[in-house]
Amino acid sequence: MRTVQATVTAPRPRPAGAFLPASAVPPRQDAALAAGLAALASAIAVTVGSGRHPDALGWTLLLVLHVPLAWRRRAPLAALAIMIPLIAFYHQQDFNHSAPTAASMVVLYTVAVSSGPRRTAVIGCAVIGLMLLLKIRHGMAGLAVSFQISGWIISMLVLGGYIRVYRENAAAALERAERAERTREEEARRRVAEERLRVARDLHDLLAHSITLIGVRTSVAAHVLATDPERLDRAAVARALDDIAETCRTARGELRTTLDVLRDPDAPDSRGPLPGLPGLADLARSAAGAEVDLTVTAGEVPPAVGAAAYRIVQEALTNAVRHGGREDLTVRVRVDETDGALRVRVIDDGVGAGAGARTAVRPADGAEAGEAGTAGNTAFAGGAGDGAPGYGLPGMRERARSVGGTVTAGPRADAPGFEVTAVLPLGGTA
Repeated sequence: MRTVQATVTAPRPRPAGAFLPASAVPPRQDAALAAGLAALASAIAVTVGSGRHPDALGWTLLLVLHVPLAWRRRAPLAALAIMIPLIAFYHQQDFNHSAPTAASMVVLYTVAVSSGPRRTAVIGCAVIGLMLLLKIRHGMAGLAVSFQISGWIISMLVLGGYIRVYRENAAAALERAERAERTREEEARRRVAEERLRVARDLHDLLAHSITLIGVRTSVAAHVLATDPERLDRAAVARALDDIAETCRTARGELRTTLDVLRDPDAPDSRGPLPGLPGLADLARSAAGAEVDLTVTAGEVPPAVGAAAYRIVQEALTNAVRHGGREDLTVRVRVDETDGALRVRVIDDGVGAGAGARTAVRPADGAEAGEAGTAGNTAFAGGAGDGAPGYGLPGMRERARSVGGTVTAGPRADAPGFEVTAVLPLGGTA
């Protein structure tokens, strides 16, 4: 048995260069970029480049075509649709042709980053075609310039497509890393929950069985002492007390081992081999207060299946003794192997389903009176015998489910008593 510690880690920050949605980009960044490009274009318009200096109309066109850049990441296609006619009209008036180049490249790059390959190719062809229509009237000189401008347009579109693919890959890698981290945390939580359930089952099986045996043997000693004090059977009392002491020693050893593993998760598991079918004989002999008829016809089984069968029989015997409601209780235990499964059947002849009243395990024990068993072993089927919910039958079902098996339990149909049947596949654990 090993305890598992789950560590909840804080979400890791996104690496630099990871894709951010347009809504996460502050609008003032794009506005500042638009203002900077407008200032650069104004400086180019009066210093370098071909074409005439802008007049009032030229300055208006040059400054207005930079305004859509403030929304380039939130509405790239709309920004391109507004800027292209303004740029085309600006070039048609033969104003300085180099001034709006930077703005044109930025908007094309933005469209390529935010669009798929097909849309980017269509937009690039449309822009190049429009540029050729504007330059065709300049003859061969215009054709040479067109090739140069086309190279810049294609370069911006390819660069934008590359950045888009890089961001998508980075976002996918980040998502996979976060999903793997969540999976590890969920797996750790699941293992912690399974370990807690396993510890709860072990403690329940150990304590319920031991305490029940101690209670029954104490009732025997009390009965011997109270029946006829003048003819005291000292040997019977001594045997009962010795059985109590042996049960306490065994329970204390198992409990210490369980608590040691819980206290130090890194300590080696020193419980030894799991309980299995060979231990059923000792289990049957230790069932004080009932005569156990044990028959085992199965061979060697997987350790997990043997341990599940042992715990199911242990819980069934514990509850039969606790809730049988009679002194001459008989329990028949049958364990056999058929059709690739281990079949466990535990039948007792305790209080029948129609008895309708509580009885005592030992009539002479006043403390036990009214606490043992109800009609049809109600406490065994889910209650604790005093109106509180118990874990006997759910625990057996969990034991069987851990190896892919099933458990059915209920009052016998043909005679008074209770029956538990388990089918545990031998092909492997679930």
